[in-house]
Amino acid sequence: MSPRRNRPKDAGSSGSSAEDDPSNRYGGWQSTESWQGEQWSVRHVAGASAQGKTYRCPGCDQLIPSGVPHVVAWPEHSGVDERRHWHKACWNAKDRRTSRVQRSRNAPRF
Repeated sequence: MSPRRNRPKDAGSSGSSAEDDPSNRYGGWQSTESWQGEQWSVRHVAGASAQGKTYRCPGCDQLIPSGVPHVVAWPEHSGVDERRHWHKACWNAKDRRTSRVQRSRNAPRF
């Protein structure tokens, strides 16, 4: 009995490789989204590309641990100096979030 083949025989001959795609350089893909009247560059980062690095998500103000897949976003007009690292869920929920109000643990929530 021969081993199971997971790909068709000619799957590797598509003509392009992952090395040819610059958006795949950091283990993810890049797109442009509109948010708050601005165009944002959004790059999805694979967990393997984030090894040894931690970031703070601006959406939830929690740490993104090393090796966790996440999203990097920045306004196109300001360039990569303004890029921020977001949890994927926080980036997807950015329009549903209220203003960032810092409360103490025992503060009443009105």
